[in-house]
Amino acid sequence: MDYSRVLNVMWDEGKARGAFVFKKNDILTTPFRWIVFVALSARSRDENTYKVCKELFRVADTPEKVVALGDSTLGKLLYSIGFYREKTKRVMGLSRMLISKFGGEVPGTREELMELPGVGRKTANIILNKVFGKHTLAVDVHVHRISNRLGWVKTKTPEKSEHALLELLPKNLVRKANKAMVGYGQTVCLPRNPKCKTCKVKEYCKRIGLLKLD
Repeated sequence: MDYSRVLNVMWDEGKARGAFVFKKNDILTTPFRWIVFVALSARSRDENTYKVCKELFRVADTPEKVVALGDSTLGKLLYSIGFYREKTKRVMGLSRMLISKFGGEVPGTREELMELPGVGRKTANIILNKVFGKHTLAVDVHVHRISNRLGWVKTKTPEKSEHALLELLPKNLVRKANKAMVGYGQTVCLPRNPKCKTCKVKEYCKRIGLLKLD
């Protein structure tokens, strides 16, 4: 299997089709902005998370500034995002811990990142990958779905997909895999009604879980 070719095609297609994963980086300019964005993105479309974060970062883009806002003001800024009460507590909690335990800086190990409120393995992997350049692979619904459809892995959970893909992919492709698959998953390999007839990697796909093409 030419994993490099498949991921390159996914990357190029997702970018050409305007996948949102390629558009959000203009506001993600610091480690703290990254961790807040990812923490808020759970159960929310990237487009909405982007809109909310853009407004938030205009007034508070450091742990100290977030804490200074207070819960009520932060809640109002996050109101339009799904589960805003829970996410207000999450962002405030991680901001306070960053100040009290890490001197206001985002830590660079998975273990330390996962000490922060609301930061699980996927979020930690994204921060390690995007901020610290580590060879980690964040497996979200897109990566889990596509890697199983392709037949690259046969797994039931994102964490098992992560481990399987790390064993499968060459190390130089690991950092690229998430963004390539997410972009493709947002535009072509959709959860329902994927655009298989126009898919440019269909020759490499085993179509696990899908009907045969006409």
